[in-house]
Amino acid sequence: MQGPRPGRRAVCGLGVIAAAAAVVPAQWARAAPATSRKLPALSAAGRPFLAGRLRHTTVLQSFAVDERQGHLYALQVVAGGVRLTGEETALPHTERVRNGDLCLNRLTLDGSSAGHMYLKGFGHGGSIGLEESADGAALWTEWDANPSSGYGRGVCRFRFTDGQVLERGSGELETCHPVMGSTSNFPALDVTHRQLLLRYKRDGIPRFALYDLDRFRARWHLPLTEFAQPGADLGLPFQGMALYGNYAYQLLGSAYGTGNPASSGGNTRLYRIDLRTGRVVWQQLERTAPGLSPREPEGLAVLRGSGTPRLCLGFVQGPAGGRSFRLYDKALS
Repeated sequence: MQGPRPGRRAVCGLGVIAAAAAVVPAQWARAAPATSRKLPALSAAGRPFLAGRLRHTTVLQSFAVDERQGHLYALQVVAGGVRLTGEETALPHTERVRNGDLCLNRLTLDGSSAGHMYLKGFGHGGSIGLEESADGAALWTEWDANPSSGYGRGVCRFRFTDGQVLERGSGELETCHPVMGSTSNFPALDVTHRQLLLRYKRDGIPRFALYDLDRFRARWHLPLTEFAQPGADLGLPFQGMALYGNYAYQLLGSAYGTGNPASSGGNTRLYRIDLRTGRVVWQQLERTAPGLSPREPEGLAVLRGSGTPRLCLGFVQGPAGGRSFRLYDKALS
């Protein structure tokens, strides 16, 4: 992150070992103990967790839950016709997408608004990481949007400040480009095991890289493991990811529509991936909330709570210009 310039190894580390086998070095591993037991798929449907609306009419992109403070943080692209502080005119939505301009919403866990801020030039909002603390949450998002696509070429960390507008060059940001030449840099955190998962694209190929969170913040960008994103060959939109212990979870799929009718139950797929091997432990067609319309999957998070961790899935519903979201959770077995 920002600070002393990293050495060549820190900046280029991922490229150096991109072809290495996906094995976590024992001295770095902080994940849950390995097990030979074959983990079952999750239950067929999740239970309702939270429903609400965001500040703008654009859809939910990703979310994270601050269980300590009782807040939900959710990203969306800024809607068209909005003029932000320092702007001469209101911009159309297409320009917001191209610029990578995001609205970060904060809600209470009953769905009420509890503040917002704007992130200009950051990206598409495909994933968000969160670190809880007594003095407020620290958020991780993609950063440094590529002007040709609107997707972030790096990641950043910052504190939530209600009403603030952050530019990509703001001094409050801790920033880095962990994989040079990449785009679509989406971060997810597992603060229990002090890990960061990065999903990125280079040369159009999506990949995952796992890092020790504390080493990453110290600008040591050698991954613990790195492998191609499973399921990318299906051509389904990537809709979110989460991380807990030895496993990553990913959500793929699209809204009901042509080629994906509601009568089919939808094409949403949920994956559990073993980070020690890069292999899929299981995948399933996700049957949570089949009656939503248009039921587009948007976002994954892990709820740690006080008992068994739970996986939280997001879906968008409602007509264009009037979208709302619904979150559902299920136990991680």
